[in-house]
Amino acid sequence: MMIRRSCAALVAATILAAPLALAPILTAPAYAQFGFGRIVFDPSNYAQNVLTAARTLQQINQQITQLQNEAQMLINQARNLASLPHSSLQQIQQSVQRTQQLLDQAQNIAFDVQKIDQAFQTQYGAASLSATDQQLVAGARERWQNTVGGLQDAMRVQAGVVGNIDGQRTEMSALVGQSQSATGALQATQAGNQLLALQAQQLADLTALLAANGRAEALSAAEQAAAAEQGREQRRRFLTPGTGYQPGNAQMFKNGN
Repeated sequence: MMIRRSCAALVAATILAAPLALAPILTAPAYAQFGFGRIVFDPSNYAQNVLTAARTLQQINQQITQLQNEAQMLINQARNLASLPHSSLQQIQQSVQRTQQLLDQAQNIAFDVQKIDQAFQTQYGAASLSATDQQLVAGARERWQNTVGGLQDAMRVQAGVVGNIDGQRTEMSALVGQSQSATGALQATQAGNQLLALQAQQLADLTALLAANGRAEALSAAEQAAAAEQGREQRRRFLTPGTGYQPGNAQMFKNGN
């Protein structure tokens, strides 16, 4: 009987002591350190270091991406600021200069307002009543020479404009190619500006051609008007009564004696 009571007391004491022995283990933190010799491994510190390294790597990747974008932006800016390697300015200026020289070589009556006014006052005005027949004929011949010179000048300008077409075609092809292969906004803009300059040169040639043709037509019309005026004056002189017929002595055959 005494033995049974002792066993029961021992079991009860063991059961009561078990929670006290397990209590420190259950209350220990989950991030307990583990020792391997003298090296201590802290799982919590390791996890924190891994997270910090991941965030740092992400920031570095973002910085690399930003630098790449900035570098690309600088490259694009450099392309946009690059000048066009081809220039048609000299060719266009030479074409305009050739056409201008043809206009400056206009014969007799040049493209000058004062000279035109002076010529119409002296050569294409009303026929002078006091001018002799020889003077009237000389004036008519001078006006005819002006008309022929104007027609020749118009044809020379036409030939010059036609001669410029081949150079314009070559420059247009080159500029279109430069525009299509432009690497930036500046090159494309410069190619477009040079194409506009080429069109302006073509318009200048067309203007010169119209001016030369108009000058020739105006000289021809002025000559006709002056010829009509001179014809009226010559007819007036022909119809004006003169001294009439005066009889005189005429000897057809010499006397043999």
